[in-house]
Amino acid sequence: MTSHAAPAQSPFNPDKHRVERVLCFAAHPDDIDFGAAGTIAAWTAAGVEVSYCIMTDGDAGGFDPAHRAEIIAMRAAEQERAAALVGVTDIHYLHERDGFLEPNHQVMWGVVKLIREIRPDVVLSMHPERNWNRIQKSHPDHLAVGEAVTRAVYPAVENPYAYPELAESGLQAYKVPWLWLYAGPEERENHFIDVTEHVDSKLAAIHVHVSQHPDVEAMEAAVRNGMRVNARRAGFPDGRSAEAFHVVTINGPGTIAGF
Repeated sequence: MTSHAAPAQSPFNPDKHRVERVLCFAAHPDDIDFGAAGTIAAWTAAGVEVSYCIMTDGDAGGFDPAHRAEIIAMRAAEQERAAALVGVTDIHYLHERDGFLEPNHQVMWGVVKLIREIRPDVVLSMHPERNWNRIQKSHPDHLAVGEAVTRAVYPAVENPYAYPELAESGLQAYKVPWLWLYAGPEERENHFIDVTEHVDSKLAAIHVHVSQHPDVEAMEAAVRNGMRVNARRAGFPDGRSAEAFHVVTINGPGTIAGF
């Protein structure tokens, strides 16, 4: 996996920091595929174990009224097929209602539980800050995912006295090393992954979500262009494609513990 730090220096160094397990959070089926499927394909190709957690069932998505009765099952099946195309088979759902997601303690409890179960090196999540340049990236559910995951990662996941019933059940506190955020403001992005070799896999995964694409050609053109723009922003050579993240150190060598 080739990565590059943007002018705002990323704290993550792929030559120094090993990644073996990643847990990815998203609001709806297809969010991860748009935001990070190229990076995920690169990770799984390198032997990294990647899991997904989709917080809502995507029940308010789609464009065809004929799909309403089956949209939840349809979108779950789409996400399963899309995930498989980038090497992911472990998918979890919190079954919140699409459009009603809030960073409340019910949601945070589920996030903390899953992080403590999987104990990932990287938690990947949607960004809690709104992107004013492209408001479509900042669906309220997206922001709620970012806020819930960020609140959970610190301090609840690493605090043994937060949600004590989890520790009592055997899910001990865990210090998350890294939080990678996607779909946030460009000015926050400090880490770029060259996904040129995985563009086809990413697009194939996105295409699986047929219930969500009223204009497939426009969607694909926008995704390809966005990745090329990211690569230019990163300083990659012409013709490359990249995904962009805001990488935050949660627990590193200089971290001072405290709840």
